[in-house]
Amino acid sequence: MIQNIWLSFVWIFAAAVLGFAISALFSGWLKLSRRIFLIPYMILCAAFLYAYGTWSQIDISKLIADNWLAGLIAGLLVGAFLVMNVRSQPPSRRSQGAELVLDLTWLGLVYGMIDALFLNVMPVLAVWQGFAALAWTSSLVGTIFVAILALAASLLVTLTYHLGYTEFRNRQVGLVLVGNSLITLAFLLSSNPLGALISHTVMHLAAVFRGPETTVQLPPHLASQE
Repeated sequence: MIQNIWLSFVWIFAAAVLGFAISALFSGWLKLSRRIFLIPYMILCAAFLYAYGTWSQIDISKLIADNWLAGLIAGLLVGAFLVMNVRSQPPSRRSQGAELVLDLTWLGLVYGMIDALFLNVMPVLAVWQGFAALAWTSSLVGTIFVAILALAASLLVTLTYHLGYTEFRNRQVGLVLVGNSLITLAFLLSSNPLGALISHTVMHLAAVFRGPETTVQLPPHLASQE
């Protein structure tokens, strides 16, 4: 049982290292444009998530089916708040026509869902599964303690991933942590990953409409890293 806890933390730290390596290498060093950056980001994160899912033997369909309505409501409520935050940022040029459809799909749906799974869902599941073997989640106090650890794990992965971007090596990373805390809480409070998936994806879609060059939710911004 103790071994499962340690292995869960190994997966969390591995996610933190991978996230930093991806953003530092493909954005900071190679300076790939946003659309191209997403190719290695998506491939590497998807491979990591698949490996974790295989190791942990998570029943994805059951996870989503249980408390799905609570997850839907939490995702929409948190998503609405995040949209307001996006709309408070300065606007910039957005694509039109077929290019807009591409951006909504690639930068909105795909980017948002991968971000949610990697930054908000996987760390929570790792902590929850590790401590569930000790039956800590069978009591209210234990559940709260594990939830706090799960939130901290999500913030660790979020922080290291964003620090790989030179644009977030300042106070701005604090705003990112606040936003991702709300997204992770949407998952924790609803006990359904739809809370994180919906809110994170809605935020990305709103950022596409507001303008990718001025919304912090759609890194990398190459101009700010030069």
